[in-house]
Amino acid sequence: MDTRSIIVAIVIGLVAGWLASIVVGGGGLIRYIITGLIGAFVGSFLLSALGINLGIGNPLVSQIITATIGAIVVVLLARLIA
Repeated sequence: MDTRSIIVAIVIGLVAGWLASIVVGGGGLIRYIITGLIGAFVGSFLLSALGINLGIGNPLVSQIITATIGAIVVVLLARLIA
């Protein structure tokens, strides 16, 4: 990965974490980034395992929505465990 890809991944994670915090609550810049980045992996895995295609033409928006779905799942699971 080059520097640009890492920065884009962090920005997608930040936006996804922020959107997830609006839905389920929470806060903090570091928490947004962490939940968003983990959520990107979880969301990608869940959507592909369930065979769900979002059908969004813009790949950046599709990645943000997928990461947001995953981040919501991660936060809810973390609250369930804790």
